[in-house]
Amino acid sequence: MNTIIETEAPVDGPAASRRIVAAVDVSDYAASVAQYAGWAAQRVQAGLSLLHVVQPASTAHLADLSGNLALGVHEELLDKLVRLDEQRAELVQQQGQQTLSQLQQQLQSKGVQDCQIHQRNGLLVDVLLQHQDRIRLLVIGKRGEHADFAQGHLGSNLERVVRALERPVLVASRQWKPVNRFLVAFDGSPASRKAVEMICASPLLKNLECQLLMVGDTRRSHKEAMNWASAMLKQAGFEPLLLLKSGEPESLIAEQVQSQEIDLLVMGAYGHSRIRSLLLGSTTTSLLRSCAVPVLLLR
Repeated sequence: MNTIIETEAPVDGPAASRRIVAAVDVSDYAASVAQYAGWAAQRVQAGLSLLHVVQPASTAHLADLSGNLALGVHEELLDKLVRLDEQRAELVQQQGQQTLSQLQQQLQSKGVQDCQIHQRNGLLVDVLLQHQDRIRLLVIGKRGEHADFAQGHLGSNLERVVRALERPVLVASRQWKPVNRFLVAFDGSPASRKAVEMICASPLLKNLECQLLMVGDTRRSHKEAMNWASAMLKQAGFEPLLLLKSGEPESLIAEQVQSQEIDLLVMGAYGHSRIRSLLLGSTTTSLLRSCAVPVLLLR
């Protein structure tokens, strides 16, 4: 299995030399993550790397055994647990390799020819941070293989990665759907303005239907921010539908996504005002859980 993101370009090379990276596991999200990554790779004409990270099993529970068992019994049990962990790791590795190979074949059959597969041991966030200078866009599932689907919990990897990685992150929904219409959640902050500039500069969303929603009142500063965003998007060839609404950002965004059949939600990864709270703390979970479409976080 290849090492992650092999490329002849230097680590600090231009963005054009960076690759789309899809963090896949063996959950129900794997196929969707790969398809959205393939879509992004074709849109921006970049190479694609499918990455599976075999994470170490937690051994924290072993600490509780030492005080309750005799030394010999504890050592024998520990040896058994170590052997079981080694067997588990080998099975996880084999299953991951099979998943990677299958996804690679599917993507190549759909025209994604520059599609590499990589498997590493460690923690996903550490592997990504080590190589983030070679990542153009990360695609990751909303929930991982160990998430509680019944409770709607997000994958722990997702929250760690979104906080740590200084690259755009596309959070894939469970089911793949072609992207024809996207919604920009805009608050006029430097981060959301940077997101608009990135949309305009990238081929990722070109020629797609664009809506821009700002949550707030009709004060002059909000209208000026909307006019700036509109001018930028129009100059880049978009024909944005502008929306200024009052209310709670989370509920308004979710309502707009559903009522307008939005295929992709786009947000700045950090902002201020109430939209910032959607990406910090517990409300991040609430937004991503309530939104049934993929979310593109730009920074």
